[in-house]
Amino acid sequence: MKSRILAACLGAVLLVGAASAAPYVPPAPADSVTHAVAHVNGQAIPYTARAGMITLRNDKDQLTGRMFYTAFIKDGADPRTRPVTFFYNGGPGSSTIWLRMGSFAPMRVETANYKSIPGPPFHLIENNYSLIDKSDLVFVDAPNTGWSRVLGVGDPKDFMGVDQDGRAFTQFIQRYITQFGRWNSPKFLFGESYGTTRDCVLVNMLQEAGVQMNGVVLLSSILNFGLGGLGGGEQIGGGDWAYVGYLPTEAAAAWYHHKAGQGQSLPSFLRTVEAFAGTTYLRDLAAGADLSTSEFNADVARLHQYIGLPEDYIRNSNLRIPYFRFLQGLLRDEDTLVGRYDARYTTWDLATNQDYPQWDPSDVGISGAFVGLGLNYMTQTLGYHTNLQYRPTAYGPVLGARWDMHHDGDDPPANVTPDLARAMTTNPHLKVFSGNGYFDFATPYFATEYTLEHMGIAPALQKNLTFGFYPSGHMVYLNPDALVSFKRDLANWYDRTLASQ
Repeated sequence: MKSRILAACLGAVLLVGAASAAPYVPPAPADSVTHAVAHVNGQAIPYTARAGMITLRNDKDQLTGRMFYTAFIKDGADPRTRPVTFFYNGGPGSSTIWLRMGSFAPMRVETANYKSIPGPPFHLIENNYSLIDKSDLVFVDAPNTGWSRVLGVGDPKDFMGVDQDGRAFTQFIQRYITQFGRWNSPKFLFGESYGTTRDCVLVNMLQEAGVQMNGVVLLSSILNFGLGGLGGGEQIGGGDWAYVGYLPTEAAAAWYHHKAGQGQSLPSFLRTVEAFAGTTYLRDLAAGADLSTSEFNADVARLHQYIGLPEDYIRNSNLRIPYFRFLQGLLRDEDTLVGRYDARYTTWDLATNQDYPQWDPSDVGISGAFVGLGLNYMTQTLGYHTNLQYRPTAYGPVLGARWDMHHDGDDPPANVTPDLARAMTTNPHLKVFSGNGYFDFATPYFATEYTLEHMGIAPALQKNLTFGFYPSGHMVYLNPDALVSFKRDLANWYDRTLASQ
């Protein structure tokens, strides 16, 4: 009797141990596969859409998570010559619903352009500017965002960080191209915002793992977090780079809202502002207390001319205006707040006396449409069914860990520019396209230009870098006219990139 009781107890202990060693993992929902036809550039392109999961495993072959994706694959194309492009948003902590529903997939949200999108029913329209005429398209949700999840023996700390995230996406791409026979296809990465940080880490990791890439698209970049900053009080005592980097974007917003640069084209006006920002303004900020009164007054007048704020405000700010104060100050006399992601968007403000905006009109004005149509499209049109709740964005407790900004053993803030420089140097065939919106205060274009033009790579490799600038914000595709130009530029870039291989 005692032996049977002892055996039962030991069995229970073993079961508990087994359960803790291998936590229950629910079965993955079945992939959904549908078929449709895209119409792009005069072509009718039949394609197969697949929504599904790729399983991630650790070095012991234990399940650690699943990453959700939607793929749009041209029917009948030869995978040896047909490119495949992997898309992802950033955050960190953002799903890829924004790129999936707004940029270059075969269907997109109809936007109101520079205006808040009215309430439902929203409108999903055929995307005549899709990139499916140039490449197969795979949109990927980062771990713990969208329907992607950390599962099994996975720990959020193993995914939530610059390097950890890069390793997860590296494994995703390796498993995807294995499962679908795309190892010998031309391959491209397309990241937006923090997704450009991921681009640089990922392209280097992939190539070190033997996955050679053809091209990388950087949309609205943040590569060197030490160069950006907020341009706020933390800059006191030095570190004026943020003010220099943001100045042309402030000028663009002032031009758009008729506060500066009137009578000039936007590109022409900005070239003048950029020249001032990179020379006189940079030098005078660096001079600090040694700046003469005459030079100080000249800078006040010039800044007033370029960004439209009152001279007294500029003088009292000691020539240094944090971008978030600019967003509240530019149209303060109208009780109106300017958008951070896209300065073309505005809304009324409830707290005009505060330093920091309470919300971003370019965010709240589109989120409902993108999330609502995105979920409707994936579940109803693509037919993907799951009991998981979709996470458009996931921060802090939802992610399960704070984002680790250490990179390559270095202390924060992370700088992934050397990763891109290394990838371009070890693979001299790699091409890079940098897309930028003039009205983007999240990742100002002038700081991106500076970063990419100071990578320290050989002059011959610098020619592998192409820039595109558009009259839009962080999400360039919100402006239909900018989407047309962006698609044209990317189509030409894909053609040149593939022809050069």
